Amino acid sequence: MGKVTGFLEYPRKSPLKLPIADRVKNYREFELPPAEETLKEQGARCMDCGVPFCNTGCPLGNLIPDWNDHTYRGLAREAIDALHATNNFPEITGRVCPAPCEAACVLGINSDPVAIKLIERATADRAIEQGWIQPMPPASRSGKKVAVVGAGPAGLAAAQQLARAGHLVTVFDRDDRAGGLLTYGIPDFKMEKGLVDRRVEQMTQEGVTFKLGVDVGKDITGADLKRDFDAVLLTIGSRVPRDLPVPGRELDGIHFAMDFLTQQNRRVAGKEVYGAPILAEGKKVVVIGGGDTGSDCIGTSHRQGAVSVTNFEIMPKPPEQRAESTPWPLWPLMMRTSTSHEEGGERRFSVTTDRFIGKDGKVVALECSEVTIEGGKLVQVPGSEFTVEADLVLLAMGFVHPEKQGIVEQLGVELDARGNIKVDPKTFQTSVPGVFAAGDCQRGQSLVVWGIADGRKAARGIDMMLVGSSDLPLGNRADPRFVL
Repeated sequence: MGKVTGFLEYPRKSPLKLPIADRVKNYREFELPPAEETLKEQGARCMDCGVPFCNTGCPLGNLIPDWNDHTYRGLAREAIDALHATNNFPEITGRVCPAPCEAACVLGINSDPVAIKLIERATADRAIEQGWIQPMPPASRSGKKVAVVGAGPAGLAAAQQLARAGHLVTVFDRDDRAGGLLTYGIPDFKMEKGLVDRRVEQMTQEGVTFKLGVDVGKDITGADLKRDFDAVLLTIGSRVPRDLPVPGRELDGIHFAMDFLTQQNRRVAGKEVYGAPILAEGKKVVVIGGGDTGSDCIGTSHRQGAVSVTNFEIMPKPPEQRAESTPWPLWPLMMRTSTSHEEGGERRFSVTTDRFIGKDGKVVALECSEVTIEGGKLVQVPGSEFTVEADLVLLAMGFVHPEKQGIVEQLGVELDARGNIKVDPKTFQTSVPGVFAAGDCQRGQSLVVWGIADGRKAARGIDMMLVGSSDLPLGNRADPRFVL
């Protein structure tokens, strides 16, 4: 793969970005496209390592050495074909996936890993520019009808696979645009929404029907779906946010992160914004939660004109290098700084919020304390209490499980101990025959790349149930749950 001595000759290069002072003025993407020579050099760094752990580190089983080699040799069309062999939406994963493939790269054992994500994004973007991404309708139709409930990554991937297998697929979503959190969660400065719209148009031409603004469970019942379709796939995500039930939680100015992010995405799209405006302009913002959603809140707050942004994380600060507890090729526990963190603000670790302080019904400060881990539990450090002023508090502490009211209760599917939809690990079928589930609603809150992978696997399970066999690809053979 690549150039035999490439990893010795070329250093890793990360994508160039617009200066912070420029990029915080708008909500456009700010990573600059790499030069052709840069891409070839990065592709050349891919080693002939024998066992490509990048492939097994990727939930999709992406053929990474293949398209790295194609890139090195200037075979752009072959590179996008290799990408599409396992990934329906590489232009999306090339932007928002944290790249577990790079964490598993053999070169990363004692050097900087191959810039896999850079090559993936550039390959997909070039394919879009060249018009190489075209509809692929099936040669014939099976006559079988499948309902997909939820138009996020898992639902879109499954719908495309099932349509290409010849089935009649209808995708339902209560939002007015497809994409789920890709559209109304991830900020535009990380991924502009025209990428999702382009894929929806491709899928429409492949025969997928989209019924948006339809709240399944209210507008359409579970009984309706079971009556009208041969199979039902639930890809409703994990949308119930984790709350912070401490004194003062009822004060105005304390909001769930996704409400804040969704409003801004709708503003950028020129859509109507529902509810009272949640804005960081002129405010002292505190973001509670150190994950991707918290980072998105930080970047959005900068762009809205916050006076200050403080980020609290309850866990200890990770080490600067890979922790011994997560050796290669595992996803490493280590300190990460997102582009939003680079733009400013204060980050504090090992902090818990004990109480919100209010004035005239509005939050004005947080009473916090430091915590440490003793015996595997978080305990408060005596005498560590402090207070921080805040006009806006955003809760970005993750999600606990899918919404149970509505379609989940109506279909009567069994849930696991965490409140997620329980599925057969091989077929992704639930406890109810003909009803399947994929993505965060069955896995728990996870990555976009896992959503796409699960959607593809569920599509194969549905295809096999409907016609008795399937030519849809297996996906990541390294996933022990998926052996049909």
